Amino acid sequence: MDYFIIIVTTAAGLYFHGWLYVRVKRWMDRDLALALAGKDERKKAFMLQQLANAQRQKIKRRDLPQWLEATAAGYPER
Repeated sequence: MDYFIIIVTTAAGLYFHGWLYVRVKRWMDRDLALALAGKDERKKAFMLQQLANAQRQKIKRRDLPQWLEATAAGYPER
């Protein structure tokens, strides 16, 4: 019974840490997109849409900041 408790606790801890790691990565990517948008609400919506687009295109995380900066630079200012 002791081994069962240790295995279940270890598995739950590893799962939680993996889940938390994924959430933090998503929060960092979202924060980057919003930071590049500034205070413009339309640009924030545009950048979040582009972030979702980058995820669908499977842009690598190391390339994401440059990709988002290029996308933000191409945003039509009104």
